[in-house]
Formats: sequence, structure tokens, C-alpha cells
Amino acid sequence: MKRKIALGLLIAAALAAAPVLPQAEKSQVAKMSLKVGDTAPDFTLLSDGWKTVKLSDYHGKKNVFLAVYVLAFTGG
Repeated sequence: MKRKIALGLLIAAALAAAPVLPQAEKSQVAKMSLKVGDTAPDFTLLSDGWKTVKLSDYHGKKNVFLAVYVLAFTGG
């Protein structure tokens, strides 16, 4: 029971922290595509330490590795 409550709180926190985009921006992002060799557009994300970081903060300073994690929950 405690695990389910903890999991629920974790999910609620993750959803609350997720940025909400207006509908116009969502469709614009969906239409964007990159080809090999294209420069990546600047974007902002939360780091693993919950700090806001921008891709442009690292331009010319460090290599950037972007890892995307997708969690899937099933009923139960």
C-alpha cells in the first residue's frame, strides 16, 4: 500500500513539473524535423538535479548527451 502511495506521489510530482505548451506551439513542434548534420535548435529542459538548463549554455564548452526515458504503467 505504501508503495502505491509513493508511486502515485511520484507520478503526480512528475506531471506537475512537466511544462504545459499552448496548442499552437505543440503543432509547431510536431512539424519540426532535423536531418543528419543539421544544427539542433535551442531548447530548455530540467536536469537530473531539477535545475533548468539550455542547450545553448553548453555551446562550444562540452559535448551534450541527451537521454530520454519513457515510463509505461499498466493497471495493477
